[in-house]
Amino acid sequence: MPFDAQEQAAILAEALPYIRQFSGKTLVIKYGGNAMTDPALKEGFARDVVMLKLVGLNPVVVHGGGPQINDLLTRLGKHGEFVAGMRVTDSETMDVVEMVLGGLVNKEIVNLINQAGGHAIGLTGKDGGFIRARKLYVAADGNPAVDIGQGGEGDSIDPAVVALLYEKDFIPVIAPIGVGPDGAAYNINADLVAGKLAETLHAEKLVLMTNTPGVLDKDGKLLTSLTPAQVDLLFADGTLHGGMLPKISSALDAARNGVNSVHIIDGRVKHALLLEILTAAGIGTMIRAA
Repeated sequence: MPFDAQEQAAILAEALPYIRQFSGKTLVIKYGGNAMTDPALKEGFARDVVMLKLVGLNPVVVHGGGPQINDLLTRLGKHGEFVAGMRVTDSETMDVVEMVLGGLVNKEIVNLINQAGGHAIGLTGKDGGFIRARKLYVAADGNPAVDIGQGGEGDSIDPAVVALLYEKDFIPVIAPIGVGPDGAAYNINADLVAGKLAETLHAEKLVLMTNTPGVLDKDGKLLTSLTPAQVDLLFADGTLHGGMLPKISSALDAARNGVNSVHIIDGRVKHALLLEILTAAGIGTMIRAA
């Protein structure tokens, strides 16, 4: 038998204890970064999600779409603005967000998963009032309450919608758009939605895919394992900043509120999901409550 076939068999055998351990458990995946724009990585992600479903896990995908939103805004002559890593969302930008996230990106991911042999259903937080939102104010430049327009945060999530999809063996693919008490749409950071959803569903794992190897120290060295207390120190000394702030905040909240482990992994690595979930080596940074 060729060596490469033997190696593949060994890898499958190595995955068995992890499949047994996580069978029937919920896995919330925040899908973003280069993994959403590179064609080969997109197809690989879809296949990996389907495989996790087939071996008994319950994956739920929450996706971003920042580059795609920025591209359309540029074509419309608008410039995207951010405060503390959060997008400033006026009414015109909100229309673009809904078109891109709820339409183009969401349906592309659904189609990729279905083409890979899965059964995916796409939805936004407006469907069935699934994600209830409130207006978000962020702290920046000494101001504790900067208004970022229709940027929101998750107030509550109804787990019944996901439970209904589980019953029919579907893979939920969720765009991070919430609805306020007045029916207004809110653009919510996908990392925050993924974290809140993981808490609500009592997920075994929350996986945040990004464009870095994981959490890095000031020297650029990967920190493979962290506790919430250690993450607090990284905030305090300025190691964590910019776009990593909402991601790490989401990870911390999830780890402190019942999610067994949070993983920040490099979506630019082929089969990053399978490497992290089904192998002993893993990749990226894992955050667990002490």
